[in-house]
Amino acid sequence: MTDRPVSSPDSVSQTPNLPEYSVSEVSMAVKRTLEDNFGYVRVRGEISGYTQARSGHVYFSLKDDKSVLDAVCWRGTAGKLRFQPEDGLEVICTGRITSYPARSRYQIAVEAMEPAGIGALMALLEERRTKLTAEGLFAAERKQALPFLPDVIGVVTSPTGAVIRDILHRLRDRFPRCVLLWPVLVQGDGAAEQVAAAIRGFNALDAGGPVPRPDLLIVARGGGSIEDLWAFNEEIVVRAAADSEIPLISAVGHETDTTLIDFASDRRAPTPTAAAEIAVPVRSELQATMMDLDRRLRLAAHRGVTERRHRLDGLARGLRGPRDLLAMAQQRLDDVGLRIERALIGLRNQRRQDLAALAARLRPALIARELKDGQRLISGLGERLARTETTLIAQWRQQLDGLAKLLDALSFERVLERGYAVLRSSDGVLTSATDATPGLAVDIQFHDGMAKGQITGDGGAEADAAKPATPRRRAARKPRAGGSSSGDQGKLF
Repeated sequence: MTDRPVSSPDSVSQTPNLPEYSVSEVSMAVKRTLEDNFGYVRVRGEISGYTQARSGHVYFSLKDDKSVLDAVCWRGTAGKLRFQPEDGLEVICTGRITSYPARSRYQIAVEAMEPAGIGALMALLEERRTKLTAEGLFAAERKQALPFLPDVIGVVTSPTGAVIRDILHRLRDRFPRCVLLWPVLVQGDGAAEQVAAAIRGFNALDAGGPVPRPDLLIVARGGGSIEDLWAFNEEIVVRAAADSEIPLISAVGHETDTTLIDFASDRRAPTPTAAAEIAVPVRSELQATMMDLDRRLRLAAHRGVTERRHRLDGLARGLRGPRDLLAMAQQRLDDVGLRIERALIGLRNQRRQDLAALAARLRPALIARELKDGQRLISGLGERLARTETTLIAQWRQQLDGLAKLLDALSFERVLERGYAVLRSSDGVLTSATDATPGLAVDIQFHDGMAKGQITGDGGAEADAAKPATPRRRAARKPRAGGSSSGDQGKLF
């Protein structure tokens, strides 16, 4: 587009056949012009309308008292910022001037951002300190007491700096302890995240695990500028220190340096060396103190035993002899024994008299009551005996009737009534076909009488009397021994 001729306004009005351009061509020409003429620039301004999209890109505006410049910070750059931008913060942004053709707006693509001077950093630091104080992260009641003599000390610092050497040297001079080092970056991109992860990692260790859990933590770094120490002002580090269940000593910078982790820690040390001095006592001094305490304890015990021995001797001189004490006690015991014996004899006599009087009063009444009870018992037994006699007679009569009915039912005469007959010979009843020889004379007994017959050759029997014999009467049952002829049961009694 820049190679095409440019016409003046007068010529435009006079020449209607000027070349036409699309909107995209114009927008892209403007974009190339801005990027070619400006390139990288540093712009100072106040952040306004700070917004972070879901993609991670950050959009905001830089403004001063007269103008506004749109700005965009891509996700990769925004994640590397050493501080958290926010509205109202004055910053210096480094980037390229470009445009957004879709809306015909020019903007700066930020590739680096830093607070605008020490004043801005201090203002941000004060604002953050006020915010965290309001949340209670710096409250005194959250502080934990440091252990007097920790077995294991965890140190969060750089493994290559002089800080860890100073701490180890000081601990070795005062009281050697087991030290666990969690190496981290102490400045630059990702330093805050590593320090916070180290604090939380030490707290996550199990007490009985393969790696011992520290009894005390030291977060240390050497001196530097406020920008160098800025990682220890980040919220992620401050919150990790405040949430630590293990007591924590902060030793960041020199004595005049102050970071927000100092407010959240349980104890602040002016230097890393001072942190080691706070962590453990001096072993030689502790030994001297223990020896002095042992000596004083021995003297106090000896003095106490001597005083008590003198006091015991004085008390012993005022006491009576054991024989005198036992004699008096024995005399009192004898006196009490005699009194008890007399009292028991008197009580026995009194109880005997009371019992005799009571027996005299109760004897007539008891005799009358016993006679009355005996009469009542005899009367009752007589009634029960009469009821028992009646009941037994009825039961025996019922049993006898049942046996008679059973005997009648089992009689062979009942079988004859169902159409059967009995063959009798002179030898007795015929029970088998082999006994029925031809020509044998038999008597045939029916249920209602007798008939004569003879066994034929083919095993049959023919009757020789057409008229049945007179039926025999059933023999009368003989009464049982001891019974009457009328069938009445004799009385039992």
